Amino acid sequence: MSSGIEQARLPARWEPIARRAVDLIVVVIALTVLVIPMLLIALMIRLGSPGQAFYRQRRIGRGGRPFTMYKFRTMRVGCSDSQHRELIARELRGEDTSVGGSWKIDSDPRVTRVGSILRRTSLDELPQLLNVLLGQMSLVGPRPCLDWEAEMFPAKFAQRFDVPPGLTGLWQVSGRSTMGTLEMLELDLAYVRSWSFWTDLMILLRTVPTLLRGHGAR
Repeated sequence: MSSGIEQARLPARWEPIARRAVDLIVVVIALTVLVIPMLLIALMIRLGSPGQAFYRQRRIGRGGRPFTMYKFRTMRVGCSDSQHRELIARELRGEDTSVGGSWKIDSDPRVTRVGSILRRTSLDELPQLLNVLLGQMSLVGPRPCLDWEAEMFPAKFAQRFDVPPGLTGLWQVSGRSTMGTLEMLELDLAYVRSWSFWTDLMILLRTVPTLLRGHGAR
């Protein structure tokens, strides 16, 4: 009897090994090249607003296991996330929360001036290279979600946790903040069910022009 859940493609034995090898090679090169720019970004954050430059947050990874994700801090210290929680809850109910074509919080007062630049350029994500190095994330995969987000996601999207979360992914190259949470989750399922090493390479290649255009980033 069918369970009604589409089964994910079974990868060839070499594909996960090749993915991890690419992760390590790219991350080591990137960290070597970007260490000075990352230190300069950290200095700009410290000068721009009180608080630490790096931000640590509990996220949910493969198999539903929590891990500590690293980012550059883009918000003022001590801000409430209640508005963000309500936004996600409304989107999961199917409500249209978009403003000006974006599904992010409009003119979020929590975001600092430096943080706004980092978000538009996706530079705030660079510390996640350390998570990839530690094996907690991959270069490509679903967005690593917060623990309370994982609890809110409908059960039919559980397969998104069958693969490691990614620094980039199908959502990021398909529109990012121009898409709502339900659309993101549907893309996650499409990615997991058709995953292959070559799919990851294609997404990585699409990520570069997407970042240069700043498409969907806020």
